[in-house]
Amino acid sequence: MKLAFRIALRFLTSSKGQTVLIALGIAIGISVQIFIGSLIQGLQISLLDATIGNASHITINADEKNAPINDYTSIRATVTSNHSEIKNISPTLTRGAFIKVGDDVEQIVYRGFELIEADKIYKFSDALVEGTQLPEDNEILIGVDIAKDFDIRIGDTVEIITPEGDIYENKVVGTFDLKVSSINKSWVIGSLTTAQMLFGFTSDQVSAIEMQIDVPFDADVLSERMQKESGIDDILFNNWKADNEQLLSGLSGQSTSSYMIQVFVVISVVLGIASVLAITVLQKSRQIGILKAMGINDRLSSQIFLLQGLILGILGGIFGIILGLGLLWSFTKFALNPDGTPVVPIYINLSFIGLSGLIAVVASTVASIIPAIKSKKLSPIEVIKNG
Repeated sequence: MKLAFRIALRFLTSSKGQTVLIALGIAIGISVQIFIGSLIQGLQISLLDATIGNASHITINADEKNAPINDYTSIRATVTSNHSEIKNISPTLTRGAFIKVGDDVEQIVYRGFELIEADKIYKFSDALVEGTQLPEDNEILIGVDIAKDFDIRIGDTVEIITPEGDIYENKVVGTFDLKVSSINKSWVIGSLTTAQMLFGFTSDQVSAIEMQIDVPFDADVLSERMQKESGIDDILFNNWKADNEQLLSGLSGQSTSSYMIQVFVVISVVLGIASVLAITVLQKSRQIGILKAMGINDRLSSQIFLLQGLILGILGGIFGIILGLGLLWSFTKFALNPDGTPVVPIYINLSFIGLSGLIAVVASTVASIIPAIKSKKLSPIEVIKNG
């Protein structure tokens, strides 16, 4: 093996230009694979984060619209104890209402939470534009668009009107921006206790229980299992995947197109290496014939070309990873939004990058099999005789 390696290295260094071109071809193919794969992964993660990053993955609702969930504390405790996959869980009471400031009245969505738990899901603290604390009883947070439309300031008192016509005064202690216009224009956030009082719920009634899990893509399977295990007929376990079929279809299409591109890149690399090394067999046939005449067996001659493929794959893989990371870095510097952030956030997956480098090595080695077989079949007498 040591002798075969030395000969393979000698063959490669004797044709430096050809070796550089092959390694460069592998590097370009792998860099394209890394760039496209990382770009699509970043886009998918960005879309998922915008859709479900600060939202519920699995939601427990009553099976009847607008009906409350009774004894929610018991349900939450049971679900939490049976499923370690749950990362965050929070009860919520959501109802339509109206906000009144002076003579102006606007329809809103009043959402009452156990705010310490809900903050782990929705990140209200991070979204605060004004104010520094989450609301307590009879206090609320409002969206920045509501505050702008009604010229509401921190410390102002507004009236919340329920569908039944009851009027309650709440103090505004902060404004938030959750980066979704429809939410900023409609959501009013208060404590669960305040919401229960406003809408006539008892202390153990809510409209939903929301949760996030460790692996969001397992939400459909886990929610189905929770439904079977609950044994409660009047509640339903809904998951984000059922509500976002178009998004999932788009993500699936992106993944498929990415895989196809990567497969064709690998095929082109394999064909390119195989063709160049096959020509090398012809170019080096005289030297191989002489080596065989000196005692090198067929197996060793085959190893020479396999090792050439391996060396080229390692070189191409290393340079491909460097080039791919360079392309990603360039993309984050030149493809920017007006606010200076990248158009698509780049996600560096070390496992994917390592796999791409490994693919370069494997593909290059596999591509050298045909030239290795050809060299094995060369007859030293015929080669030397024919010059």
